[in-house]
Amino acid sequence: MSDPQDAYAAAGVSTTNADSATSALVSVLATIDTGKPSLAQLRNGHYANVLKVADNLGIAISTDGVGSKVIIAEQMGKFDTVGIDCMAMSVNDLICVGATPIALVDYIAVEHADAEMLAGIATGLKEGAEQAGVEIPGGELAQLPELIKGHPSPSGFDLVGAAFGTIALDKIISGDSIVPGDVIIGLPSSGIHSNGLTLARKALLDDAGHALTDTPEELGGKSVGEELLTPTEIYVKPIMELIKSPVEVRGLAHLTSGGVLNLLRLNADVGYVFETPLKPQPVFEMIQRAASVSDAEMAEVFNMGCGFCVVVPHEHADAADTLLRTHYDGAHVIGRVTDQAGQVAVTPTGLVGDKSGLRQTT
Repeated sequence: MSDPQDAYAAAGVSTTNADSATSALVSVLATIDTGKPSLAQLRNGHYANVLKVADNLGIAISTDGVGSKVIIAEQMGKFDTVGIDCMAMSVNDLICVGATPIALVDYIAVEHADAEMLAGIATGLKEGAEQAGVEIPGGELAQLPELIKGHPSPSGFDLVGAAFGTIALDKIISGDSIVPGDVIIGLPSSGIHSNGLTLARKALLDDAGHALTDTPEELGGKSVGEELLTPTEIYVKPIMELIKSPVEVRGLAHLTSGGVLNLLRLNADVGYVFETPLKPQPVFEMIQRAASVSDAEMAEVFNMGCGFCVVVPHEHADAADTLLRTHYDGAHVIGRVTDQAGQVAVTPTGLVGDKSGLRQTT
């Protein structure tokens, strides 16, 4: 992607290494031989996959975690929001194939089993489940003091979830019907969400010298810690409403690590241009300024104010935009689909890229 000496790598996370390591992992898993035809309906690398379980019935599955956002929760002693992030990261991926989420099971690894901390985590999971309209029928708690070390100890924990949903096989939204001329509608994020927290923490706490309790003017009264812990937006209900409407939905993309490049995960031999992006929240400018991060890297690491994208035919753009605005005032058409296969461009910032990363052209 970007220069291996970029700010994210300097903070301890190399996206280049992660990409090559993931390829090594997937290349081995792709050779699994069960002795029977595969049930998977989509290629590996989409947001979720769908397993055929009956005629025209699939079970969609996706898993994700909260990442280093848990460190902020540990340092603030505030655990009642990260469960929302855990739910959001999985169900937001699940709906990208058009599936209706029905359940999530969680895995919590702790340094020390503390009842108050676990009740706080459960509070967030409950809130997230109610926002997404799903059940949490089970989960797992592991005490791993030799593996999990807190910030500070012994409050360390990790939080992961796996979400499940249902989808008619002939209703899967994979992106394969996207064509040049389609439009992209962006839905606002609630902030950083759950990606790039390693860089955000370094920029705001180390480079800028803020304390978690500081309340910079840019944050409008919120403390740095509160901003970093703002829960990930859950997009299930508006997207389900859109799918059930007369609007033809051709592509759905959850913008996480990779930013705008996430559109390239859809099954479409097309390109994407972002002409009127959503406005990033002030925290992104604070991070960029403090850590001297380039526009390209910011757009690769963070959602930059847009947490979800919907691709619809041009003739359905107004109807889709009107429906989504009932949920998000800031939602609007942010771009269009092009015939430049595999290419993403962000015209206001002069960025152009492909699966290998973004680069500045102007």
